[in-house]
Amino acid sequence: MKNWIILGASLAALAVVLGAFGAHGLKNKVSPENMLIFETGIRYHMYHALGLICLGILGFHYSANVIQLPAVLLSVGILIFSGSLYILVITGLRWMGAITPIGGAALITGWVLLAYRLIKS
Repeated sequence: MKNWIILGASLAALAVVLGAFGAHGLKNKVSPENMLIFETGIRYHMYHALGLICLGILGFHYSANVIQLPAVLLSVGILIFSGSLYILVITGLRWMGAITPIGGAALITGWVLLAYRLIKS
């Protein structure tokens, strides 16, 4: 459980670093539309990093079986959802937007699975 808190805190710190990079390093180099895309990646990255911290805390009160897979799904979701948006904006590879929904599906599935497992526990 502690590992999920550590990962969540590390990912939250990374979200801040990437947010600063976007605000200071990209602002005058990419279009306003791309800045909005990058900021969406940052926002979801931070929300779900905080979610991982919450899952780690829940792990002290519930079985690891309840939170393990949801935490993995949130982690994968951050990587695919936010990562694809970052790559899209930084490299201009617009096709990366096609894999963004896979990350979104992982995030949604993680939350729904957590709710289901908490109800069943």
